[in-house]
This record gives sequence, C-alpha cells and structure tokens, in this order.
Amino acid sequence: MTGLVVIGSSYAGVQGALSARDAGFSEPITIVSDEEWLPYQRPPLSKDFLVDLATTEENLVLRDRAFFANKAIDLLLGARAMEIDRRSRKIVLGDRSELVFDKLLIGTGSRARKLPLPGADLEGVRYLRTMQDAIALKTSLRRASEIVVVGGGFIGLEVAASACKLGKRVTVLESASRILERAVSPTVSEYLLNMHLQHGVDIAVGETVVSIDGENGRVASVSGKTRGRIPADLVLIGVGGLPNDQIARNAGLRCTNGIVVDDHGGTSDPDIFAAGDCATHYNTFGRDWLRLESVQNAQDQAKAAGLAIAGNAAPYATVPRFWSDQYDAKLQIVGISHNFDAQAIRGSIGDGKFSVFYYKQGKLIAVDSVSRPGDQMAARRLIAEGISPHPDRIADLSFDLKSVLR
Repeated sequence: MTGLVVIGSSYAGVQGALSARDAGFSEPITIVSDEEWLPYQRPPLSKDFLVDLATTEENLVLRDRAFFANKAIDLLLGARAMEIDRRSRKIVLGDRSELVFDKLLIGTGSRARKLPLPGADLEGVRYLRTMQDAIALKTSLRRASEIVVVGGGFIGLEVAASACKLGKRVTVLESASRILERAVSPTVSEYLLNMHLQHGVDIAVGETVVSIDGENGRVASVSGKTRGRIPADLVLIGVGGLPNDQIARNAGLRCTNGIVVDDHGGTSDPDIFAAGDCATHYNTFGRDWLRLESVQNAQDQAKAAGLAIAGNAAPYATVPRFWSDQYDAKLQIVGISHNFDAQAIRGSIGDGKFSVFYYKQGKLIAVDSVSRPGDQMAARRLIAEGISPHPDRIADLSFDLKSVLR
C-alpha cells in the first residue's frame, strides 16, 4: 500500500500528516515513530510535568487514537525507521520490514547534544528531550536535594525553575558570558539572571565544566574550572540540540545543520519533505539559513509541507515565535534579533512587565516580551507587514501599537 509515510510523531510529523489529509490528500497516511507513546506535548516536559505529580503522560497526549483513526491516519509506534531507499521508494524499519511510499515527510526532530566529559555516564546525569527523558528526570528530581544544571539555555533555565519550585538547591553553570546569549539581548539576559538569583538559584556564567565526579557509580559533584567542586546528586545537561538528520544524510539528501528545505518543506528529492527541528531553511525574517527549534516553526513549516504534498502551494512565511515559562514570568519572542543595532524598551523592567523592541538599520526585526502578551500580538503583525514605529514612540506607553497597523 503506497501513499504518504511520515517519519516521526513530533509536532511537525503530526501537523504535516493532518495538513495533507485536510487539504485533500486521499491516499493512505502512516506515521512511524520510534517512541511507544502517542504523539505528545513537549514544552511541558521541563515545566508542569516535572513539578506537578498530577500531570502525567496521559495528560500530555496531543490526540487520542480515535482522532487519528477518524482521519484515516495509521500510527506505527515503537518502530524505528532505519533507512530510506529512494530508488525503490520504501522505508526500511528496524525489524527489516518495509513501507512503500509515494511521498515522504521527515519530522524526526532533534536530540540532546551530549557533553564528552569524564563522568558523563554516571547514574544521576540526565538530559531532557523525550518523554522517556522527562519520566527519568521527574523521578530523580523527587529524590535529589542538590541539582546542578549545565547550560543556561531555555531547557536548563526551565528545569532550574522547576527544581527550585520543588525546594531543591540549584546551581546553573553556563560557559557563555551570559544566560540565553544566543536567544535574547543582554537586557533580557540580565533580567532573567536576577529573577533566578532572587528565587535562590546560584548561576555562574563564563564557567567551564571540567568533570562530573561520582561515588559508587552515582554522581556526587560537578567540578568547574573556576568554581571547583560543587556537590550534586542530580545533574541536568542542557547544552542545545542536534538535528536528527542522519537517515536523510544516508539517503543522499542535501543536509547542512539539518535537512535543507525550501519554503514548501521540499528537500533535494521532489517526493521527500522535511519540517521542524530536523530541517534548515532560508528564513526571510532572519535573512539567513536557520534551523529553528520551536513549536510554531514545526507546525507552520509542516503545514506548508502538508499542503505541497496534497498538491497545493502555500509557502511557509510566518514570523518565527518562541516562548519560555520560568516561575511566574512568561517570556515571548517574535522575530530574529541577531545583529540588532538599536533597541527600545516598552514597559517597566522593575515591575517585570516589559518588552524590548530590536531594530536593524531602522527596521523592526524582533521583540522580546516578559509578561506583556499584548505587545507580542501587535509585534507579530508589525514585523510581518514591515512596519517599524520609531523607537521613541515605542517607549511611550500612551502610544497605541495597533494604531499603525494596516
């Protein structure tokens, strides 16, 4: 039986299958996943799932089996796709069985970047990407008292906040000069740093981890180049992700930090598409080739791919969006702020409700907001429509952002 085969039950994989079906693709659709769980929400894994015992795996299911059956989408769970045979148009699975396809969508996501440190294989050293990772981390968190988080990115800071809520002693070690250095400006980094410090989290920036030390096979401490020995009975390593693109590379598809795709999710093979964390594309708003790791990118890129698979043309042209919940603060990001040359602040940093508007050569390119969702809603349209209010007007709270929208 031929049709559409989707590798990966990620947000991109599920959205691509649904978009193709809803756009009129009438052939069989099969989603192949190496995970045993039904497709699930991933952002809560570092937050609510860790903190709340009542939040279980079942609570995070995106859609139940009945929903997929109603859409005539088959789920093949616990099955790993090992090889793409482009010549014969088939997928080879781990048990050597095969699936033939007319169209293929790769939504394999990303995996945690591992640190080649002495002691990294000790019991009590955790990573967080999948449901299985989250279950192990949740169990370990309940038993631990001193947690060291290696990496001051989104996952590291979210886990630090969750552990702090559980009353744990938390230390964050970040090798860069500030937390979230690649994602936000120094203004936002400083605010988030102070927020974590006020909650009792110890954060060291510019700190290199030398080793993870253990006793009787379990982690006992982390050694930093400057800090020295830091006691720990649980270590979470969150130093970024790598695209799961090996199956595409082995098949001869063009890959550069992910599977290279066009604005319809198309790869170098006209019958194969890719979307989400595993794909890299030229982003018109970032003016560069980017591999974006966000729910918004995964879903919107997969929608474009699904439409193309169904024979429709609607390119992916959405302003990138990201978000992070830490304690009671909600950080929302729209656009790509890389290489900005001017900024304007709207709201009050002291009150914990503010937005930073970023400009490049007078053009608004991105907005970071902390607990100011209204600014984000307006900023999406401003950036999408190429409207750039003067920075002086942004700082004036009496100025209505919506007044300049078409």
